[in-house]
Amino acid sequence: MRKLLSLLSFSLILSCTPEQSQAPQKPNVIIIFTDDQGYQDVGAFGAQGFETPNLDQMAAEGVRFTDFYAAQAVCSASRAGLLTGCYPNRLGIHGAFMPNAQKGLNPNETTIAEMLKGNGYNTAIYGKWHLGDAQEFLPTKQGFDEYFGIPFSNDMWPYHPQQGTVFNFDPLPLYENEAVIDTLDDQSMLTTQITERSIDFIKRNKENSFFLYVAHPLPHVPLFVSDKFKGKSERGLYGDVIMEIDWSVGEILRALKEEGLDENTLVIFTSDNGPWLNYGEHSGSALPLREGKGTALEGGQREPAIARWPGKLEAGKTISTPMMNIDVLPTLAEVTGSALPVQTIDGKSVWKVWTGETSVSPQEAYYFYYHVNELQGVRYKNWKLYFPHTYRSLNGREGGKGGLPVPYENLKFEEIALYDLSKDISETNNVAREYPEVVEEIKLLANGMRQRLGDALTEVEGSETREAGLISNQ
Repeated sequence: MRKLLSLLSFSLILSCTPEQSQAPQKPNVIIIFTDDQGYQDVGAFGAQGFETPNLDQMAAEGVRFTDFYAAQAVCSASRAGLLTGCYPNRLGIHGAFMPNAQKGLNPNETTIAEMLKGNGYNTAIYGKWHLGDAQEFLPTKQGFDEYFGIPFSNDMWPYHPQQGTVFNFDPLPLYENEAVIDTLDDQSMLTTQITERSIDFIKRNKENSFFLYVAHPLPHVPLFVSDKFKGKSERGLYGDVIMEIDWSVGEILRALKEEGLDENTLVIFTSDNGPWLNYGEHSGSALPLREGKGTALEGGQREPAIARWPGKLEAGKTISTPMMNIDVLPTLAEVTGSALPVQTIDGKSVWKVWTGETSVSPQEAYYFYYHVNELQGVRYKNWKLYFPHTYRSLNGREGGKGGLPVPYENLKFEEIALYDLSKDISETNNVAREYPEVVEEIKLLANGMRQRLGDALTEVEGSETREAGLISNQ
């Protein structure tokens, strides 16, 4: 009998095809992250003067998020939030790292790449890093197998309009992994190069689970576009740049289909912060939101966002539940079966919101920090509250022409302001005096966060903050 059972078992093994005997491949993940793209700068979010057919198709085939926030309204801080699931001020990161800053994202933090690499994923970043340009902080030291791109913003180069008066930038380096392979005088082919690298990575890893982070340096100024999109939009150079980014998205999605990976790949598209409005015709639009990059107001941190995963996410669905890019890491942990970081993080999985199982956010609220750990605002349900603080604004003036900025003015919230975003998305009607109970409820939440992460505006010392990496500390 034992021999008969053994023969039966052996025959069952032989009857299984190799595909049947293998465990299902873990889902691939692609994050496409643009720079300074405004809320309105996608067709599905109301773009004017240019078309984004591939992003619109991605939204039609996936989920469009109307209330998705960057972790902060500036480059390095926002990227730190996305990649670690933490409020940037928890990590000691604020603003944008300058070249040769001698600090960056602390290697002791766990990035999405490290989390997924620990689960057997191959990982790559093509584009802009901006979390430390010293060797100790480069992407290859933060969980990425491959890196091609620039280490900081594309305007940190000798052609900056304030070079010699405010800045003294060295040539802009182009990296391959940990080596500088070129310096850039012209960035017009960068979007194409990033796209080609991305497609090659997909093809090389079709038999392996992979994480691909496509971090476009554009549409951050200075604007560059290849000949294939030059002069194509009614919006001028900015519109041309967005159309080329849209083309890039289309090429990546096409590659997934051609390689048979479409139904096993989650693709997420969003931006790091709102438009740099004082650059005028070379900046995007956050309308109907108020203000833009560098402010905690809606135009500074609410971003266009789309997620697509055929068969897993409902096609054509719009979700208005608030969420933030700090929630991406724990969401990916859930869908890939990866272990969360051992360090405290602030994000929470929003997968059940994405799938429609619930419309209730797992977060009690979202906290809007800026400058050096200033808690300036809180999003709570449909409410947005601001504490007194100074912020920059054009104050109704037009932005610059020809790639040159005009100066901002400093405006101030003199008292607490409360807006009902369900009725007032443009934040024009302060209803704080009409809803004192809401103000008090949000203030209690804010005080709890102050005790955890501090607040330079109220001189509260944070007890859970960590530090940005310093070369002298490594």
